[in-house]
Amino acid sequence: MTVFQDYRAPRRPSPLPMALAGAAFVMAAWMLVERSGWLRPGPSAEPRAVTPRGELAPLEQTFVDVFGRCSPSVAHITTRTLVRDSYGFATGTAEGTGSGFVWDASGTVVTNYHVVRGARTVRVAIGDRTFTAQVLNGTRDYDLAVLRLDGNVSGLRPIGLGTSKGLKVGQIAIAIGNPFGFDQTLTTGVISALDRNIRTEESSSLTGLIQVDAAINPGNSGGPLLDSAGLLIGVTTAIYSPSGASAGLGFAVPVDTVNQVVPALLAQVTGGPSAGNGSGAAPANTSDVPDAAAGLPVLGVRNASGYSYCPVDIGGFRSGAIFTECTAGFGAEQAGLRPFQIADDGTPSQWGDVIVAIDRMRVRSFDEVPLALRGKRAGQKVVLQVVRGMPDRPRLETVTVTLGKA
Repeated sequence: MTVFQDYRAPRRPSPLPMALAGAAFVMAAWMLVERSGWLRPGPSAEPRAVTPRGELAPLEQTFVDVFGRCSPSVAHITTRTLVRDSYGFATGTAEGTGSGFVWDASGTVVTNYHVVRGARTVRVAIGDRTFTAQVLNGTRDYDLAVLRLDGNVSGLRPIGLGTSKGLKVGQIAIAIGNPFGFDQTLTTGVISALDRNIRTEESSSLTGLIQVDAAINPGNSGGPLLDSAGLLIGVTTAIYSPSGASAGLGFAVPVDTVNQVVPALLAQVTGGPSAGNGSGAAPANTSDVPDAAAGLPVLGVRNASGYSYCPVDIGGFRSGAIFTECTAGFGAEQAGLRPFQIADDGTPSQWGDVIVAIDRMRVRSFDEVPLALRGKRAGQKVVLQVVRGMPDRPRLETVTVTLGKA
């Protein structure tokens, strides 16, 4: 009998690999088609619907309003000056640019002294109007100058005047000017600090300045610094920057100083009540007397040394201002203040009085004397605290000085 072996039926292959392979193929094909954009709808040639913006934020509206009200009062100043070689011969001309603002309806424009210093011609653009201008007067010690516009000045809008007396760190600060020649440029920030003192190329020092972080660049000089109400609180005058461009450290002359200096500058050339002798002679910038700001209050002291302060240790004072000359006929001489004499080696050959306070405001160096006199007037009496008897027997004394008129 024949015996047949029992074989098992062959197993059917699993469909899973084929399914996976098919899925991978479909996925790859889909990705290829998707990335090729064949299935995406084409771009529409119709304009898109505009989404309603709604009202401006209150702060935005403030900036818009301030610019609208104040920009017609801002001036773009261009100057042309002679360039001289090391022998003093003219080799050509150079153009400069800066900012300013309308001070009054008679065509007076205020700017920085360094903007127009040495200028042969000055042109001023205000809105769509362009004027030639004359430099009436200026002072290095406050870096301020006044211009008079030629021609028809009707319709000019003087800028609104505020006060810098009550300013607080953190307030909004708005600058309008012409940085790098781009006119009518608005920048914003806050007041970063008050009563800053800096040294510049144009002056031995500028005192009592407002520090702001609004972008201030070359060309902004002389332009207005405004508060959120659109009122003038300062005149932008300097930046601190290793690169020469804005680094968030801008400085402005406070408007209270401007409102004191500008009338004095104008009085000197117009023969007003606070005018001086009209000579326009500029004393050395080592004096507390501005070089052309007739009528400003001064003690009548000068410091021709290379030292501006003297260390002390009495009555809670650590340093004070030294001076090397009392101007004849002024209050300091009449009150008997005693100047220092400095030898060639820098040591005092004669010790004098060290001014440590004026009307209870501390004075730490000679640079701070004008700051302590800010807001006062010629003929007013001020009380000085001075250290006498240096160096062996220092004592604190009080002296009353009548302020003179520069």
